[in-house]
Amino acid sequence: MNIEEHRWHSPNLGQDMALKVYGHWGQPLLVFPCSRGRYFDYEGMGMIAALAPRIDGGAVKLFCVDSVDAQSWYNYGVCPAERNARHEAYDRYIVEEVVPFVRSHQRSDEVRILTNGCSMGAYHAVNFFFRHPDVFAGAIALSGLYRLDRPEFGMGAGDIPAVYFNSPLHYLEGLDDPAILGDCRKGDIVVCVGQGAWEEEAAEDTRSLQALLARKSIPAWVDFWGHDVNHDWPWWFRQMNHFLEHLVG
Repeated sequence: MNIEEHRWHSPNLGQDMALKVYGHWGQPLLVFPCSRGRYFDYEGMGMIAALAPRIDGGAVKLFCVDSVDAQSWYNYGVCPAERNARHEAYDRYIVEEVVPFVRSHQRSDEVRILTNGCSMGAYHAVNFFFRHPDVFAGAIALSGLYRLDRPEFGMGAGDIPAVYFNSPLHYLEGLDDPAILGDCRKGDIVVCVGQGAWEEEAAEDTRSLQALLARKSIPAWVDFWGHDVNHDWPWWFRQMNHFLEHLVG
């Protein structure tokens, strides 16, 4: 398997950032790590091995990025507006630095990039797609939370105005721009969650997202797996292979 590690100093974030590339060709997936995770976690937790036949076969090519969650949504020592500002810098890093890198690596300015992630990575996958449906081609999101007024983030309903445009279940409700909705409706959107251990809040947010997308006439494959399906890597391995079989073969 072709594996590359790249790093550069991000002018948007003011710090060095790294990413890893897995594969030589195929549908590019921009992969976000779990909570406060790192760019090498898909490899370390076994997802790269689980997807190896598709990676080696040229069906998919993974670009696994680092996160700044500890500086943004999990930085409980600063106010929500500061956390939001740090995430906005990360947003610019992804769109202005990583996306051009992926396109250059794929030798195509027109390449369609799918976002992907599990748990917190699923939040990022959904948020980046719906924030930039003109840039990304869709999302594969597994076991995510999609609103920032969850206790996990140390924020409540009163904090939402400061983080509104990064809380998908809030800003999508108010989205009515025909052009943006049109781009959203063109995307390949997969949102999946189990109903077993540690999946209760993710399942609740997934149901809310399913209903909201239906109201906005945005097509999506929203899939609820069984009550034996836990918030854990072995299930995410199976889910990723299941959805990729349908999306890329």
